[in-house]
This record gives sequence, C-alpha cells and structure tokens, in this order.
Amino acid sequence: AIGIVVDDAIMMLENIVRHHEMGKTRRKAALDGSNEITFAAIATTMAIAAIFIPVVFMKGVVGRFFYQYGITVTVAVFLSLLEALTLTPMRCARFMHSGKDLNLGWISNKMNAFMDRLTDKYRVVLKWSLKNRLAVVAISIVIFLGSLVFLAALRKELIPPQDQSFFLLSLKSPVGSSIESTDIIYHQAEEYLKKKPEIKSLYTTIGNYENNNVVNAGTIFVILKEPKLRVLNQRELMSQSKAELQKLFPTLQISAQDLSLTGFSASRGFPIEFTIEGPDWKKLMEYSKEINKKLQATGLLEDINTDFQMDMPEIHVIPDRIRASERGVSVTAMGQEVSNLIGGQIFNANTQYPKDDHRYSIRVRSESDQINKIDDIRDLLVSNDRGTSGNLISLSEVAKIEVTTGAQLISRVNRARAIPVYANVSHNRSQQDALDAVIRVGNEVLPPHSGYFLKATGSAQAFHEAFNGLIFALILGIAVAYMVLASQFNSFIHPITVLVALPFSLSGAFSALYFTHQSLSLFSMIGLILLMGIVKKNSILLVDFTNQRRAEGLNPIQALLEACPVRLRPILMTSVATIAGAIPEALNFGAGAETRVPMAISIIGGVLVSTVLTLIVVPCVYSLFSNFERPEKVEEA
Repeated sequence: AIGIVVDDAIMMLENIVRHHEMGKTRRKAALDGSNEITFAAIATTMAIAAIFIPVVFMKGVVGRFFYQYGITVTVAVFLSLLEALTLTPMRCARFMHSGKDLNLGWISNKMNAFMDRLTDKYRVVLKWSLKNRLAVVAISIVIFLGSLVFLAALRKELIPPQDQSFFLLSLKSPVGSSIESTDIIYHQAEEYLKKKPEIKSLYTTIGNYENNNVVNAGTIFVILKEPKLRVLNQRELMSQSKAELQKLFPTLQISAQDLSLTGFSASRGFPIEFTIEGPDWKKLMEYSKEINKKLQATGLLEDINTDFQMDMPEIHVIPDRIRASERGVSVTAMGQEVSNLIGGQIFNANTQYPKDDHRYSIRVRSESDQINKIDDIRDLLVSNDRGTSGNLISLSEVAKIEVTTGAQLISRVNRARAIPVYANVSHNRSQQDALDAVIRVGNEVLPPHSGYFLKATGSAQAFHEAFNGLIFALILGIAVAYMVLASQFNSFIHPITVLVALPFSLSGAFSALYFTHQSLSLFSMIGLILLMGIVKKNSILLVDFTNQRRAEGLNPIQALLEACPVRLRPILMTSVATIAGAIPEALNFGAGAETRVPMAISIIGGVLVSTVLTLIVVPCVYSLFSNFERPEKVEEA
C-alpha cells in the first residue's frame, strides 16, 4: 500500500500546481485545484474499498488472511484520502512554489521538457485513436484474449515454496520391521546426512510416526544453514538428500516434505492430499495401489505415500472353549497372561521409580528373546481355577496359535473406512494440474455408484476453496465497484468506461508472472485483487475531467482531446509511484521473499500495461458510449 496511499496526494498536488502555473495565487490555486480533483480522489478511494468489501467476508484460514489485508489497505487509503482533501490543499496554500517561481536546476528543466514532448506525442496518438476507435477497441480485445494464453501456461498453486532452511525426511522400512532395526537404519541415515556441509543439525523421531505408534517409520527434521552460507537452495537439497538416501537404502520408501507449504490446513500439509473411502478394506487397498501407480506415471506427483500398510505379521490366539473349560482356564485369564508377558504391565503410581527428581513408571514383561518365535507363544503357561493355587497349563493346550497378516494401521474419515494418500507436486509442475490428474484417475479407477469415492482433503481442499472464493470475491467486488461508481457518476455508462481498464491489468499481470517464472498463487491473487482497485484510478481521472470539459460546452471528442493530455502527468506520476512501491518487494531480498515477489510482479505488470492501454482505449470507449447517453432533463421550478 506504500505506492497507493500517496496517489490521492499526488493527484491533488499536481492539479493545484497546474492551477498555480496558470497565474493564480496560491490560495486561489489551492481552492480551484482541490475542488476540481475532489470527486476523482473520492471515486478512486471508494473504488479500492469496494473491491475489498466481498473479500473480508471470505471464510476459512484464507478468509482470515484476507480479512486483515483488506482492513489494512482500506483504512490506509481512507486516511490518505482524508490527508489529500484537507492537509495537502492547506499546505499548498501556505508553502507551495511552482517550477516557474524557482529555478529548480537542469534536472527539473529536462523533466518538464520531456513531459511536454511526451504530452505532444500523446495528443497525436490520441487524435489518431479517436479517428479509428473501432480498430483500437478491437486490437485491445485481441490483446486481452491473447494474454489468456499466459494464464493457461502459469503454474497454479496455493502458496509458493519458500527456503526456510528446514525440511522433513521420512524413511519407512518394510512392514513388520522391529523398532531396533528401524533405529539402526535411522542412525545410518543421520551419519550420512551429517557429512553434508549445508546441514546444520538433525532431530529424529521413530516409533511414533504421525502419533500412530508405527515402529517401522519415523521422521528426520533437517535444519540447514542460512541461505547465504550454502550454494544449494532448500529444494535442491531436499531432492539430493532423498535421492542419495534412496541409493543407500533401496528397500526403503523415502519421501521429503517442505514445511513452508503447511499452515493453511489442519492436516499433514502436503500439497496433494486425498482419501479413498469405501466399505471393504481389501478393495480399498487394491484401488489405492492402482490409483497411486497411475498418478506416478503422470509425472505430476512425487513422494506418493499412504499411512495404510498391509501384510503386517500377526499371531492370532484362538481359544478352544471346550478344552479350556475342561482344564479350568478362562478366556480372560488367557488374554491377561498373553497381554502381560508380551505387552507388559505398568505398575501403579505407588511403585514408580524415583531418579534425579523424576519419577518413572515400571513396566514388567518378558525378555524380547523369550517371545520372538511362535513356539515361545505356544509354550506360555496360564493358570487354571483348580485348587487353591491352581495348575499351570500350556497355552497350546487350550488355544489354537496361528500366524497371519493384517493391516498395520486402520484409518477412518468421518467414521468411514478410508485410506489417506499424500504426495508432493513434481518440480516446476502445477498443483492445479496435479489435482486435476488425481480427480481424473480417481474417476477412471473407482467404479461409479459402487460406494467407493475419492475426496480431496487438507491443502488440496484448501486450494480449491481459496481459488473459488477469490474468484467469487473478485467478480462480486467488480459488481460492487460498478454500483459505487454508478452512484458517484450518476450514470450507468461511465462506470463501464472506467472498468474497461480491468482486463488490461490482468493481461499485464499474467504476462509478467509468466516471463518472470512465477506462479498464480494466493499471494499473486492478492496483487490481482489490489489491481482491480488501483487501475480504475486512471480511468476515473480521464472520465471525470472529460465530463468537466463537456459541462463547459465541448463535444465528447473536443473534451477528450483537451482533458486527456492534461491528465497524462498525474496518471504517470501515480502509476510510477505504485510501481516504485512494489519494486523492493519484487527484488527477492530477505526471508520470505518467495511470497512477496509474485504479488509485487503482478502489481508491476498490471499497472504498467493498464496505464499504457488505458490512456488510449478508455478515450475511444468513452467516445463510443457517448452516443448512447441520454440528455439530462432539467426540472422547472
């Protein structure tokens, strides 16, 4: 908003100076100049505020994000309007000196001479354009439609990845691996990663993967040195580390996660998240494998992973109730004995072990080498209810012991059976294309009306909601802006002329994002919404001053030829101020620059292109629409 809040003051100051250079006193110039520009200043501020009215009512995390942004910009431009309408004319009336009063040096003389030449050339171009109005409008439409090619080619994502100097690595060993073997693997991975000069430190957790007590998986939190102290960026280090660890552990499933992409959902935070839901676990597993295989073949996704794992070795103890009854052994006793000897039993708080000002729970269980074979389970002894002390009966005498496989983890979504799938978007590929591929593959694999369906969740769901909400807010904001301008101009036609500048701003923004290799993301959408407010300023200046000249008796063409060259200087000044305010953000300096650059690039490109085309196309549209105006009826008293 730095470049925007000075626009009102620039318009006011330039107009007052122009009146002063016409020979008026400072006080007279301040009065006439401020009265002449007040309507345009109010109209431009209301147009910016109108764009943000629908935005502040958006829901969800993205809605809260835009709410703060909309309130900040709206309050800032209203305060700048207040300053421009009050303090600026007052200061001009007391302290203003124009260039004709003072010798400001060769720089000022050169600039004035340049502006005079530019104004003369613009007047020539404007005359030609007004003589060929239909051709100019047709060319402008072709330019806008051609810019949509850049929109189709842009990568679309919720938020761009940032180099925050940390990321996650996940290593998953085969199902059934013990926590001891997993620990050995992670120690080897840590030793390998520590040799990399770009890595500052590591933090590893195993045995509690995603709080699910999965002992064959874990995570390594990799903390990197500052970007200025390393050659490779975070994305390159993620890909390199993953590829090298995959060569070191070919049987493991290794994936990486960029934590800068999390935060807009309550899920895992991967760019691609979806669930496959249905009534049968076996079919769900078959469908998920087929979907993952086809998605991998598209090349749009990588690190495809799921929490659901089959073929987990299990030992089933099936009680033989008849034989157990004959020997006096209850099913409860069998269950407690197996649970205590294998899983262990934790004593109550009265038997905790104190050490170094801490109290530790005591768990009693069998040694691991005593229960690592199926025969060890068969030989477990359980007591019966015969006699005072009971007899010890072998578990194999009262139960059937068999080895089988099952699911390591069972997951549900909304109490329905579901398999969650997570994935990253391949480098330089669009999140929108990846999500479209997920939906397309899901429709191909899952039979219709079978009770099995695919549903986007997490960041993928947030992506759809954010873009749909922003597009709706953008359209509604334009409608609100039209109503505000119609009430201010007291016309249904002039607001359309003002809004002609909006498509050109989109053309400039899309082309700028494309040529600078940026993406259409949440932050570039912020720039687009802001553009919808600020680019109307140039049109308002042209239309308002032209109406003033027509009120003096000039016809539309004469009024345009007189008003537009006069308003060229303030239009260029405000546009340059807006672009200058966005240039520092576009230079990719400092932490978090990846989120600021798309917004700044879209503003710079949109303002630049819309300014050039507005100066030519808006007068042509105004002259065409003037044929449809109805003369105002004067009511007799």
